[in-house]
Amino acid sequence: MLTISPEASHAIRGILDASDVPDGSMLRISPQQTDGASAGASLALSVIEAPPPEDQVVEGEEVAVSVEPTAAVMLDDKQLDATVVGDQINFSIGQQA
Repeated sequence: MLTISPEASHAIRGILDASDVPDGSMLRISPQQTDGASAGASLALSVIEAPPPEDQVVEGEEVAVSVEPTAAVMLDDKQLDATVVGDQINFSIGQQA
């Protein structure tokens, strides 16, 4: 199952605490549609108000992330991490420690 690093949890809390995000919202990871020109799978992050029933919900530090079933299979042994520089957040996927 995907894990969420403390840094990613902090970054996600920052996104969800924004004034224009409805209370109770969560981040969702899903496959991104590509034009076929790029190699490898792409993932998209979005803010949703409630997870679809088929999604896997992964708990981090004071946050939960909804993961679409196809993405959950791809991310089974991975960790979501984040680097924050100023107001820019860069999420990354790496191997679990």
